[in-house]
Amino acid sequence: MQAVTAPGDPVAVDCAVEMRNIHKRFGQVHANRGVDLAVRRGSIHGIVGENGAGKSTLMSVLYGFHEADEGSILIDGKPLRLTCPQDAIAHGIGMVHQHFMLVDRFTVLENIVLGAEGGLTLARGMNRARTEVTRLSLEFGLGVDSDARIRDLPVSVLQRVEILKALYKGARVLILDEPTAVLSPDETQQLFRMLLELRARGATILIVTHKLKEVMDLTDRVTVMRAGSVVATRDTPATTAGELAELMIGRRLGAVVPLRVPQAHPLAPRLRADDLHWRDAHGVTRLNGVSFTLHAGEILGVAGVSGNGQSELLELLAGLSRPQQGSFRIECADGKSRVVTAAHPCRPREMRRLGIAHVPEHRHRFALVLDFSAWESAALGYQDDADLRRGPFLAAAAMRERCKGLMRKFDVRPVDENLISSKFSGGNQQKLVLAREFARAPRVLLIGQPTRGVDIGAIEFIHARLRELRDDGCAVLLVSAELDEVLALSDRVMVMSAGRVTGVIPRLEATERRLGEMMGAGVVREVA
Repeated sequence: MQAVTAPGDPVAVDCAVEMRNIHKRFGQVHANRGVDLAVRRGSIHGIVGENGAGKSTLMSVLYGFHEADEGSILIDGKPLRLTCPQDAIAHGIGMVHQHFMLVDRFTVLENIVLGAEGGLTLARGMNRARTEVTRLSLEFGLGVDSDARIRDLPVSVLQRVEILKALYKGARVLILDEPTAVLSPDETQQLFRMLLELRARGATILIVTHKLKEVMDLTDRVTVMRAGSVVATRDTPATTAGELAELMIGRRLGAVVPLRVPQAHPLAPRLRADDLHWRDAHGVTRLNGVSFTLHAGEILGVAGVSGNGQSELLELLAGLSRPQQGSFRIECADGKSRVVTAAHPCRPREMRRLGIAHVPEHRHRFALVLDFSAWESAALGYQDDADLRRGPFLAAAAMRERCKGLMRKFDVRPVDENLISSKFSGGNQQKLVLAREFARAPRVLLIGQPTRGVDIGAIEFIHARLRELRDDGCAVLLVSAELDEVLALSDRVMVMSAGRVTGVIPRLEATERRLGEMMGAGVVREVA
């Protein structure tokens, strides 16, 4: 095993970035503990670790978003004090955050120039900015419309806007926090090509990611963090994804779960969709005749390139929108059915009463109130349940105790029910949402991107909980942009393309090649 890089390692001789003995505390939480990091100039350097390991905090210190309590930062060998992002930007450091820092009602161009308008008049500065943004967009193949409003753009395009914003402000050191979490495979490859081109032009790139395959494919060097400290730094060609995973979690990974043999006689249907159609506000068809059946005791995985109707299907089934044509039928615990149509919609509150739980793809938009404490977020949507009320009032003490138990069961760190939701790492926010939705033993679980922004140890944990829920009889509809995840969890796989179901096949028949052909070919097989 290769030796761990120590402070003063020769790699630091030609460094774009050095961080020495960095400490950062948030109250009782010691997020960074004496971190040393040396990043070679003109390299792509990966930062990996479990949720809560301190990766994003360390990068926020480098970007000036947080000021270190102790330690020093050197850029191109010169010590700097970075007290705010403006300091970092002035020294050529840009950051693309995991959760985008964009103003929804502004255009792309307005967001990019925000805080750096330039010129004596706004119009002159905007004209120069438009020229430069167009040049950067064409040069790196980003294809972003400068006049589009942020609120009208899909998540994958918002990622490109953030990168354009950093490049426009002259970033020579570019930090990307979970940059591929919201991208399709094709978009990920486009991003990688852009990053490699930036590196070829002398840029230094730090990439925080949980996707070890991407670390192995893209980076030159990788640093592993655990519990706020650096535990290892490796030259990427000299390590493996398996070694990095075990360094991240401090133990050996569990054995691979064997494929589940499908039941000869499936359990009873829990949800039936029939010819569902839905168009967005611009008249674009997002769902086009979607039909399928979801059974108790199965995970039906939905595969497809992002943007092919999967998100709209989840939102429609969860009651966030209503079908414009077609219907779906929910089989209730009392033996009755509830049929949902345009004329008879079903709101999210009623869905929960019928035993349907929903873990949204976008936790910040639909699953959490970031200014709420953890115990408040853990009760969202269920605050009217009898065990969480005392007559007409909320039972705050009961909510706190319940939240504390859920946090322990789902390994949410830190176990602090009073901590504001925004203060948890993305992965721990996700586990808090999962704990809330799993706790009521739903009859149907609608779940989108269950492990987005989650580390490899937590992925193991979440997958195990999903299998347990399935084995207890829950019917699970799983949407994931990660084909590996769909294949690892599903009993059947449903492929969507251009808003249509192009096939439903048993997991044992599903291969990456076959699913890829179904995603692109549009050949419809009989829907089970």
